[in-house]
Amino acid sequence: ELWRSYIAGTILLGIAPCTAMVLMWGYLARGNNGLTLVMVAINSLTMLVLYAPLGGFLLGVNAMPIPWQTILFSVAVYVALPLITGYFTRKTIIGSKGKVWFNDKFVHCLTPVSIIALLTTLVLLFSFKGQIIVNNPMTILWISIPLFIQTTFIFSLGYFLLARLLKLSYQDAAPSALIGASNHFEVAIATSAMLFGLSSGASLATVVGVLIEVPLMLMLVSICKRTPHLFKEYTQ
Repeated sequence: ELWRSYIAGTILLGIAPCTAMVLMWGYLARGNNGLTLVMVAINSLTMLVLYAPLGGFLLGVNAMPIPWQTILFSVAVYVALPLITGYFTRKTIIGSKGKVWFNDKFVHCLTPVSIIALLTTLVLLFSFKGQIIVNNPMTILWISIPLFIQTTFIFSLGYFLLARLLKLSYQDAAPSALIGASNHFEVAIATSAMLFGLSSGASLATVVGVLIEVPLMLMLVSICKRTPHLFKEYTQ
């Protein structure tokens, strides 16, 4: 059933914790960049361990069981391989060229490459799904509603409730809530394409997630920047 395929896509998107774009959201919100970086590292390790079993379980609940070997291979390729490659690349370059050269030269040159790769991926995905998106606006709307609710609920829970209960400063509260609300849509898209195919409803749902996440996260960043006074008494 097609609706189950849409749910599968939203599941893959919802269980993928953000490890990339949140660096930008935290920077825009003027949050604690050091804390954001630590949370990104934790999310990467968490996704490496939990993404496959959690995804397999929830997709099974949705009556869309998948081969464990497939989702484990997907996690290995799209999560573990980049993480391991990045670690050894950093270690090797710093060992031979030094940390200053790594930060000033290598990272500086690599940043535009990663941006171009991400934009190329999005262009290809939207080129495959563009006609469907234009011809099925109500389908896109119905997929967007639960994603919108999920993102805003998690942000509100983290920012307006938990951060205040924990007496966090604004610089810590903003990135903590933003990283909880955002998703790693690149991994979700790649996993759905591998499991169900690029033309599947699951892949469409993950692409819709990209469509709404960027403007929605910018809206949440704006909310953060307008409400630092809520944490004034806790900011050091």
